[in-house]
Amino acid sequence: MNGSLALVGGEEWRPGCSFDEELLAASGGSEVLVLPTAAAYEHPHRAVAAAAEWFASLGGTVRGVDVLQRPDALDAGNAATVREARFVYLSGGSPLHLRSVLKETPVWNALVAAWDDGAVVAGSSAGAMVLCDPMVDPRGGAFTVGLGMVLNLAVLAHAEPDVAAAHHRTFELASAGLPVAAVPPRTALVRDPDGSWRSAGAGSVRVFVDGREAGLDALPG
Repeated sequence: MNGSLALVGGEEWRPGCSFDEELLAASGGSEVLVLPTAAAYEHPHRAVAAAAEWFASLGGTVRGVDVLQRPDALDAGNAATVREARFVYLSGGSPLHLRSVLKETPVWNALVAAWDDGAVVAGSSAGAMVLCDPMVDPRGGAFTVGLGMVLNLAVLAHAEPDVAAAHHRTFELASAGLPVAAVPPRTALVRDPDGSWRSAGAGSVRVFVDGREAGLDALPG
């Protein structure tokens, strides 16, 4: 059975992210493995430090793995570390860089295998976007290929209150029947191991299908 999955709208590891304590408990351990890949050009070690400070307040520890460029994702040692983890967190940053580094690599295969084996996986902002397929392209709001841990779902991170107006092009270009989840900062769209979805954290997740708001039951199982 898959582990819990959290698609976070951004501003990770800050007050309001109440779901992190639940995810840590669900992992059955105390360590969080942080991949700052998406932040490779934005001081990735600061992301790991922020995660460490946050999870320390929840009774957890953090280990960062420097999967920053594609050779790092091809490294067997990094893949083994990811495979053995019980909680893996992908930081925010550039979704296009994250995708290019992880796509069809041993580290990505290890992450999927760990999740299939019950590990908790979380991705914030870029991390949340890339875990889905299709993925919203940050260069203009159209759709592109994601990594596909979750199929037939697209995530709009950092969702504004008036998300339909702010992202009207994305809604216009969405294929018929595709759920688009608008996830505000410090908020997570959580998939529990039984396949059910829920909103957690500071805000509320909104789901749109064919440009109209729908409930969480419109999300893939």
